[in-house]
Amino acid sequence: MKKRAKMIAASLIAVVVVVGAIGAVKAAQIGAMIEAGSSFVPPPIGVSTAEAESSEWESSSSAIGTAVATQEVMIASEVPGTVRSLRFDSGEEVRRGQVLVTLDSSTERAQLASAQAEAQLAAINLRRMEELVGRGAVSQSDLDTARARKAQADASIAGLRATIAKKTLRAPFAGRLGIREVDLGEVLQPGTPIVSLQSLSEIYVEFQVPEQTLSQLQVGLAVRATSDAFPDEVLTGTIHTIDSRVDEATRNIRVRALVPNEGERIRPGMFLEVDVVQPQVRQVLAVPNTSVLYAPYGDSVYVVDEGEGGTLQARQVFVRLGERRGDLVAVESGLEAGQTVVTTGAFKLQNGAAVTVNNEVTPPDAVADPNPENR
Repeated sequence: MKKRAKMIAASLIAVVVVVGAIGAVKAAQIGAMIEAGSSFVPPPIGVSTAEAESSEWESSSSAIGTAVATQEVMIASEVPGTVRSLRFDSGEEVRRGQVLVTLDSSTERAQLASAQAEAQLAAINLRRMEELVGRGAVSQSDLDTARARKAQADASIAGLRATIAKKTLRAPFAGRLGIREVDLGEVLQPGTPIVSLQSLSEIYVEFQVPEQTLSQLQVGLAVRATSDAFPDEVLTGTIHTIDSRVDEATRNIRVRALVPNEGERIRPGMFLEVDVVQPQVRQVLAVPNTSVLYAPYGDSVYVVDEGEGGTLQARQVFVRLGERRGDLVAVESGLEAGQTVVTTGAFKLQNGAAVTVNNEVTPPDAVADPNPENR
């Protein structure tokens, strides 16, 4: 019995010794890991950088515009008639006064011949009355009646000639025609559309701006306009007219600019993006858009500083942003000119992280007016 108790005690002592040895080994391993963790330094993070530069930006405001012809009319007849000839083609360029359409005027010409015969008779009667009045053979009232009939005959001739003239439709100004709306032999009523005519050598660009910008607008200010149809072309012109009233519903004011339209490439009704350029320029501190970390609690950038031993460290700086233009954004506060900011890789950083700079694989330089190749 005693022998068995001694064996159990010996076994327990052996177990305790083994457990203690294992615990000592694990404690040594954990201590080594803690020591290694406390001395571990993460490797530097690769980033690309750019310098915050002071730039001159022209002051401008953007708007959405619509192309409007400087002169535009729908050619239509003032009098009824049958189309006898069409002297134009759809889309043709015409000069001022060019005949476009003639309507049948045979009835009016016959009436004109009759009216001319009546006028001749009235003229003869008037001369006879004037002679007879001089002799005292007729009264003054008879002479007045003869004069009235002569005037009435002349007015009838003038009215018929005006009607005949209106049956020859001419271009009121030089320009380009649209698509023909009538055919030969068609009977037209007054006001029936025949063809549209627009003057396109110059074109108006109409747009609206908020009333707050009214003090910055004046006739003669430069404007730039671009269209989706010709994205590589920039139309330059000047403000021609500023409306005399502000729209009560939108509180916007309508502005009309006049721009040359070489080749008549811009057509009325086209959508245009407009920039109104102010004469003065302003100094801004600009950084690439890619350097900004946008967040609800505040926008920030990472500035690269030189730390101890020549190492580079990233420092988060909160900034207030201004206007965005192209690939750049203006920084109104938080940065100074000459500071180096992280442009790519900022999302991997935290305040005080070590960085290495590699600018050999960065995208093209950020510019305020990018013009990428259209592929």
